[in-house]
Amino acid sequence: MARKKNAAEAPKTDEFELPDDYQPDNDDWTGGQPTKKAKHFWPSAKRLVGLLAPHKWLFSLVVVLVIGSVVLTVIAPKILGQAMDVIFNGVLGKQLPGNITLDQAVDYARSTGNDQLADVLAGTQIVPGQGIDFPLLAKLIITVLALYLVASVLMWLQGFILNRLVMNVVFELRREIEEKINRLPLSYFDGRQRGDVLSRVTNDVDNIQQALQQALSQLVQSLLTVIGIAAMMFIVSWQLALIALIALPLSGIIAGVVGARAQKLFVAQWKHTGELNGQIEESFTGHELVRIFNRDTEMLEEFDRRNEGLFASSYRAQALSGTIMPAMQFVQYLSYVLIAVAGALRVTGGQMTLGDVTAFIQYSREFSQPIGQMAGMANMLQSGVASAERTFDLLDADEQKPDTASERLPARTSGHVEFDRVSFSYDPAQPLIQNLSLEARPGHTVAIVGPTGAGKTTLVNLVMRFYEIDGGRILLDGVDITHLSRAELRGQVGMVLQDAWLFEGTIRENIRYGRLDATDEEVVAAAEATMVDRFVRQLPEGYDTVISENASSLSAGERQLLTISRAFIANPSLLILDEATSSVDTRTEVLVQQAMSALRADRTSFVIAHRLSTIRDADTILMMENGSIVEQGSHEELLAKRGAYFALYQAQFAGEDAEAQAEEIFSGGASTETGTVTLPGAGVGAGSGADAGAGGTATPTADPAPGATASPGAHAAPSEPPQEPRA
Repeated sequence: MARKKNAAEAPKTDEFELPDDYQPDNDDWTGGQPTKKAKHFWPSAKRLVGLLAPHKWLFSLVVVLVIGSVVLTVIAPKILGQAMDVIFNGVLGKQLPGNITLDQAVDYARSTGNDQLADVLAGTQIVPGQGIDFPLLAKLIITVLALYLVASVLMWLQGFILNRLVMNVVFELRREIEEKINRLPLSYFDGRQRGDVLSRVTNDVDNIQQALQQALSQLVQSLLTVIGIAAMMFIVSWQLALIALIALPLSGIIAGVVGARAQKLFVAQWKHTGELNGQIEESFTGHELVRIFNRDTEMLEEFDRRNEGLFASSYRAQALSGTIMPAMQFVQYLSYVLIAVAGALRVTGGQMTLGDVTAFIQYSREFSQPIGQMAGMANMLQSGVASAERTFDLLDADEQKPDTASERLPARTSGHVEFDRVSFSYDPAQPLIQNLSLEARPGHTVAIVGPTGAGKTTLVNLVMRFYEIDGGRILLDGVDITHLSRAELRGQVGMVLQDAWLFEGTIRENIRYGRLDATDEEVVAAAEATMVDRFVRQLPEGYDTVISENASSLSAGERQLLTISRAFIANPSLLILDEATSSVDTRTEVLVQQAMSALRADRTSFVIAHRLSTIRDADTILMMENGSIVEQGSHEELLAKRGAYFALYQAQFAGEDAEAQAEEIFSGGASTETGTVTLPGAGVGAGSGADAGAGGTATPTADPAPGATASPGAHAAPSEPPQEPRA
């Protein structure tokens, strides 16, 4: 199976290296011109968050709930520290005599040389002789539990609202992508693998959803938690707070340096994911072709190569981003040790209570936890932003020219089509169609023939405005088609392509796709007119038979007949048949030609065909070469000219006539009056089996009768068109 020319080679694992100045290779080729490069991390992240702008009030509610939860969470350790002081003061106060004051106890400790104990007692609110105040302790503990309970409820509520918000954002993003795809020109898809486009629409959007649902919620909560805890730490002890904040710049450096490198690897990861999906899509779509040409090994090797490229980029991205959290945790553990030592010294110095130190240590742990969570979310966030870059790249692609729609057409036109000095090329450096003029009168059939690449399909694509012309005009009933909306123009046209496209659904639904308001009776009538009814009646469920997307239960000819029936029921004023009978057998083709005659009645038809037998009755035949019409006229007129059409016709029908007669011979229906069988071919004419006269032709024979010889001086027949094969 031929590989896409634009598919980038996946690097081998041992060759996968990304330079420091690597930028994602996400150039979109639209109309032959590259569009903008993929955006960097911060612009893409800002744009990703900007998707929440239409839901700012809902997001504000989420932030308020998070703030409430964080405030309650950061207050709780301070109250818990007070409970610790109640226990500590009660235990220590119980050991002192009840007939002295706290100041007397401090003086006594200093007089005995125990200055450290004196400092500890001076920093407390001990009541000598009094034990633990259990009612106060219970009140404080209940208060802490209530704070944590309400904080948890608020966090659950904000999570519920945020989940709904993100789902709405992703829903709108998918709709925007779908609308964007419908506005993109065909040239956008011509330069890309379908698998890569599908990956942007599915995998990348799913990854964005996951990043918004998990990373965004966690980041907002963690950021507010860090701010709240930092404020409480300064309230408790600004000296210990400065020690705790040492971790922030170190963590920022780690996240910045390692994260920037990981971001490049995540972009490469999703790029290779798209390429691998494209290769898999090719393999599955052309599975039969791969088997026919025994290319299983080559396709597997291609898959392995691309899979290794994806493995290399994914492994390095995950491994590198995975070092962020352990490194930041080490910094936090270092800060935690310093706080514990400094806090103990301040308690023994009477500068802080044990409860304040306990609360500060808890703050320190909770301070490092959201920072660690933000580091953990960096992996997901970077991956989500990388997917956002690819999605925004699609959304920013150049669109087809907008409709002007300055004029309208009647419900059904006469189908008068004119090309007025039309010029078009896919690449400005390689002109294709130049100053082409032709006229298709209402009700006429215009056949377009010529070698591959001559511009036949391009010509009808211009009529449909799949591509915009570079110069000249195309008129439908005297109206420039650029002055019509594409929907109105295409509503006048029915098209049957060489590749039969069907969707998963019933046969009735596939036929009705041509006109959704068609009744069941009209569906059956269209099927009967296009020879579909004859095989549908043989199916167990008839018209309600469900077929899959590839319709593997139907033959290629039956699938094509369904697409013809779909065009028939649309009842267009302009019909385009692009090799519409290429997939049907010879016998079915005769029946389809009869249906086509009815389908082409009272409407203008453009027929692209390689089988010249299908277009002999066309009103006008256009012979195209290199984007130009080199000959035009009826079948008989073009044969009489003995030009390009004559040469094509002679080359094609010589072989077809020989094949038809050979089939007749082997079936026992050939006439063998003299024992001579005529097998016309290139340079071989018909003879009787006897000596050919001057200018006669040599006649190969099968079991020739005695005396029947071929003249040794026989030569090629004159340039006359061979006899047309019988239908």
